[in-house]
Amino acid sequence: MLRIVGAGALSGLSRLSGGANMESWSFDWRAEGRTAGYVLRRAPSAAYMADRPFGHRDEAALVMAACAAGVRAPEVVGVLEPGDALGTGYVMRRGGGEGSPAEILADPPASLLGDLGRELAHIHAIPLETVPDAIPPMDTGAALAELKARFLSYGGDRPAIALAIRWCEDHLPDPAPPVLVHGDYRMGNVMAGVDGLAAVLDWELAHRGDAHEDLAFGCMSVWRFGQLDRPAFGLGSLDDYFAAYEGAGGTRVDVDRFRFWLVYRTLWWALGCLQMGQAWRSGADKTVERVVVGRRTAEQELDLVRLIEAEAPDAERDRALSASLDAAPAPMGEPTNAEMVEAVRDWIASAIKPASEGHAKFEAVVAMNALGIVLRDLGAGCRAEDKALADALLSGERTLAEAGLLAKLRRDVLDKCAVDSPKYAPLAAARAAWRG
Repeated sequence: MLRIVGAGALSGLSRLSGGANMESWSFDWRAEGRTAGYVLRRAPSAAYMADRPFGHRDEAALVMAACAAGVRAPEVVGVLEPGDALGTGYVMRRGGGEGSPAEILADPPASLLGDLGRELAHIHAIPLETVPDAIPPMDTGAALAELKARFLSYGGDRPAIALAIRWCEDHLPDPAPPVLVHGDYRMGNVMAGVDGLAAVLDWELAHRGDAHEDLAFGCMSVWRFGQLDRPAFGLGSLDDYFAAYEGAGGTRVDVDRFRFWLVYRTLWWALGCLQMGQAWRSGADKTVERVVVGRRTAEQELDLVRLIEAEAPDAERDRALSASLDAAPAPMGEPTNAEMVEAVRDWIASAIKPASEGHAKFEAVVAMNALGIVLRDLGAGCRAEDKALADALLSGERTLAEAGLLAKLRRDVLDKCAVDSPKYAPLAAARAAWRG
């Protein structure tokens, strides 16, 4: 670290919570009587970088190119070298502003939605010749085929995911003029202050591709953090968002192309969640956060059914749902598995969490969430897997025009999400809409 920030004294080192893939560490560095704040962004393991199209050196170069183009990206001050013995990563100056979606959405700056639209237009205007060569192009058809292959490698047995893959295959758009796509442009990856947008973070998924992919990603239900009546980032209307983007020079928004990418990226994140579980199984990242995120697939399956159900006939959308299965009665003798899990969860809540700080407290909460999922799953009797149905949906043999199929999919995703993510805001909305 001395090589990057010079001689000085380290203080305030803490791991920042969140981040589905990379670690972020905040620290202060005091030198010559002044203290400056920095953030180290690094991979949790070498295995995490093995299959990525570009590494941290190219990511840092991209962030610097964005800064040079006037985009509100962090200032990179140095890239880790093997001799630093810290893995791969880079160091940025720590900026001001708030990054927590909950905090931002509780009282958002009045200009923030417009800022996000304008800033995205600025990102898409970055000259591609200034972008590192390692930043890859995206062929949408090939990327969809790769998602399908991953789905099959994970068992190919989730009907809602199979339905979405088939829908995307049937609605694949023509290629668009390529721009620099940020790839992760959403609440949680931006900083905001009283004056609006402060910084755009997390450029690890950048590529050359369709501008509508970035436009849609931040509007997914999961990234609106409960603000379902505000479809653009949980902040406001799509019309206002699109107007700000187009007004700053962004391409004219095509609503059909936007909808394709909304379904595609929801599908992508469903498989991304499953991939988190695979990362835990492989040993690439054995944190409890990985297995919990793996169970968030149910959220995206619920959203996929909600996005695609418009394809079904009116009669199927109006069909009543069947009742959920009743839980088996609990035995009265020795403590059950559910009671033992509950005891451990309560112990973490009362003895471990209160004594923890920073990332350790975050991990305690994640562990409690994991045990909560197990506790609900033990009594639910529902499964997401149905290989025969998934195969039939993937092939097009069965469609939402079939009597009762949409009702079955709705019941299945409701019950699975109730186990894995009972506080997920779209779950309550879906229950009300489907009368489930």
